[in-house]
Amino acid sequence: MRQIKQIFKVICLVVLCISFVGEGMSLKASQPNKKLLPIYCVDTQGEKKVALTFDAAWGADDTDQIIEILGKYNVKATFFMVGDWAKKYPEAVKKFQEAGHDIANHSNKHPHVCQMNKEAIKKDLLEAHATLKELTGTQPYLYRPPYGEYNNTVLEAAKECGYYTIQWDVDSLDWKEYGLEPLINKVLNHKNLRPGTIILMHNDTKYTAAALESIVKGIIDKGYTFVPVSELIYKDMNCKIDHEGRQLAPVSQAADTNTQQVN
Repeated sequence: MRQIKQIFKVICLVVLCISFVGEGMSLKASQPNKKLLPIYCVDTQGEKKVALTFDAAWGADDTDQIIEILGKYNVKATFFMVGDWAKKYPEAVKKFQEAGHDIANHSNKHPHVCQMNKEAIKKDLLEAHATLKELTGTQPYLYRPPYGEYNNTVLEAAKECGYYTIQWDVDSLDWKEYGLEPLINKVLNHKNLRPGTIILMHNDTKYTAAALESIVKGIIDKGYTFVPVSELIYKDMNCKIDHEGRQLAPVSQAADTNTQQVN
């Protein structure tokens, strides 16, 4: 009887070990398939700052007006530029840079990157990088994939090229050209407008320039400060991004902030 009990215990231990090993293998196997996320917004630790971004892929007629309005309110924005657009409008690129705005990468030819392999994505991204570097003398490190499309391959390719991939959590939908007042209200009353928000606009749509001053002034009146994306994000490739795409503060910085609040 005692021998039977010992055999039973051994069998239970073997089953338990197999169970743990199986779980471990399953966990390891699932890690490569984990869905990666770009930065949609940032945990600013309570600071009421937001970033205004423009995608530049067509036209440049409103360049001077946009620069003038942003300058009037001392706002620095981030311009995600397509390489081919930059080649066509080099003076606009230089004007935005000279006004102190972020120059960022929006691909070279505005392709559907999710249909491309990693090497093709890198080639397109780095061609745009070379164009922007030649025109501005800077090394861009902020990337926004065309159409907001991405998958793990896109995000890995960008990271391997030294880029942070930036999306948005407030979309003006200005490209739909649905009217001046609706555009202004869309941004100012957006449910996601909060500290750390990244706002998406375009540099050359029908109502963007006309709506810009009201949008900027309205957000400032809500108590927010505008900063370029380069100053909004944490420049740490290992920063965690939560399920909403919010880049979280590095552990050390979050701890420092909590200590200051306690004191």
